[in-house]
Amino acid sequence: MSTLQNNLIRAVATAASIIASTVSTFSQDFDKVEIQTTKITDNVYMLMGRGGNIGVCVGEDGVFLVDDQFAPLTEKIETAVEAISSAPIRFVLNTHWHRDHTGGNENFGKAGAIIVAHDNVRKRMSTEQFIQALGNRVPPSPKDALPIVTFNDAVTFHMNGDEVHVFHVDPAHTDGDAVVHFRKANVVHMGDLYFSESYPFIDLSSGGSVNGVIEGVNHVLTMIDKDTKVIPGHGSLSDADGLKTYHDMLVTVRDRVMNMLTEKKTLEEIKSSKPTAEFDAAWGQGWIKPDKFVETIYEDLVKK
Repeated sequence: MSTLQNNLIRAVATAASIIASTVSTFSQDFDKVEIQTTKITDNVYMLMGRGGNIGVCVGEDGVFLVDDQFAPLTEKIETAVEAISSAPIRFVLNTHWHRDHTGGNENFGKAGAIIVAHDNVRKRMSTEQFIQALGNRVPPSPKDALPIVTFNDAVTFHMNGDEVHVFHVDPAHTDGDAVVHFRKANVVHMGDLYFSESYPFIDLSSGGSVNGVIEGVNHVLTMIDKDTKVIPGHGSLSDADGLKTYHDMLVTVRDRVMNMLTEKKTLEEIKSSKPTAEFDAAWGQGWIKPDKFVETIYEDLVKK
C-alpha cells in the first residue's frame, strides 16, 4: 500500500473519529438537559431547557405551545407538558425559523399538532439557509416540520378562555418574527426580539435589523402594563420594567454607533471606544460578546 493511500486512510479515520466524538458529545449534552417549568398564571407556563424558551397555554381546549426547541428534547418537553395538562398539544406556534425554536416541529407535527408561523418562516425553512454571523449552513427542513398554517400580519386563537393574539413585527431578529400576546392572562412571549440577560443575536442574513428590534420592542411596550409578564426568547422570565431597560440599552448603543459612523469612524475605532461599557456587566456575559454586538450594529447601520 502506498504512502498516499496510508495517509488517506488515516485522514478518513481521524475525520470519522472527530465526527463520532462530536455527535456523542452533542447527544450527551441533550441527555443532560432538564426542562424547568415556571407557572406564570393558572393556564400559562414557561419551559426552559436548551434553546428558545417555550410558552405553554393549557385548558379545556387543549395545549398551545410557543416554540419547541431541539428535536432530541421533544420527549422531555412532552413529559413537562403532561405534568401540567393531560390535554393534547393542538398547536405549535413558531416565533421565527431558527432551529432552537423549531427543531421539534417534525416530531410534534407527526403527533398531530398544527404548526403555525409567519409566511417567511415557512419560506426559510423550505430552503437552505446560511446564518452568516455563525458561519452555519442550515439544510431545508423535512416536510413534516414545515408550518402548515401561515399568516402575513396577525392571527388570533380563541382557546382556553383566552385570546391568543399573534402578530408579525417588521424585520427585527429575522424577517419572520412573531410576538404572542395572551391577552387575558396578561403574558407576552417575545421570541428572540428579547434576550433578558444578554446582548441579542440579530440575524442580519435572515433579514434582521437593529432598528427593527428596537421598534418591535417599543411596540410591545405600548401594549403592556406593570403587571404584564414577559417571556423572552432566551433568559429568565421578565416584565415591563425589564423590557424597558433592554430597550433603553439598545437605543443607547445604537445611537452611539450611529454618531461615530457619522463622524466617519472605522469599526475598529468604534469598538475601541467601548460604546457598551456600562452595560457589559449586565448584558455582556452571554454568547454574544460586546464587540460582536457592536459589529452587528455597525454592519447593519453602515448599509443604511
